Amino acid sequence: MDNQNRPRSSVLNESVLDRFKGFWQGVVLQPFIKLFIRLGISPDTVTVVGTVGVCAGALIFFPQGMLWQGVLFITAFIFSDLIDGQMARTIGRKDTFGAFLDSTLDRIADGAIFAGLALYFAWVAEDRLYLCLALVCLVMGSVTSYARSRGEGLGFNAKTGIAERADRLVAILVFTGFGDLLDLPILYEVALWLLAVASTVTVIQRILLVRRQALDAVKRDERQ
Repeated sequence: MDNQNRPRSSVLNESVLDRFKGFWQGVVLQPFIKLFIRLGISPDTVTVVGTVGVCAGALIFFPQGMLWQGVLFITAFIFSDLIDGQMARTIGRKDTFGAFLDSTLDRIADGAIFAGLALYFAWVAEDRLYLCLALVCLVMGSVTSYARSRGEGLGFNAKTGIAERADRLVAILVFTGFGDLLDLPILYEVALWLLAVASTVTVIQRILLVRRQALDAVKRDERQ
């Protein structure tokens, strides 16, 4: 899930990872990368396992009220996002199937995290307001990613917004983990409010950006 080597989006977006991925890939995770390659494990397998781990952590732990435990479990599998991209570069793989697979599974992983929180608020906390906010984050997060991919598929730049995918995931995991561990539910409640608003604003920003480019393209065609 390394955009430099496999044009993939990852469970953690490059806006957060680029500052640290060189250290993690080159030092901390390098033994695992070499081991997996030596064992004949493919980058796609790492991608699938990572996604399954994230989904399991969210959908098994969160609905039982085990929030910080779920965050720890999910975090362990998030590192697969750094491993598979480096593996792909090391073995020289350049096909585009990895990009498709990862983008598809990313949507599942994102949805699982917020769905797990929605189930927590439905079954454990029994709070309809935050159940709704979790669902808003789930839907708007998916639309945010779709707006960018659809815009770029039409030839426009749609990479803008106050809440990139990485920012959303890091925020919800950090605040959920510490909120539960410190018994301060207000942390993840505030996070949900902020993410619901930020995701919605990001969707609007991307729509307006693509709209402006589309209108400019029409004007250029009319002048020619």
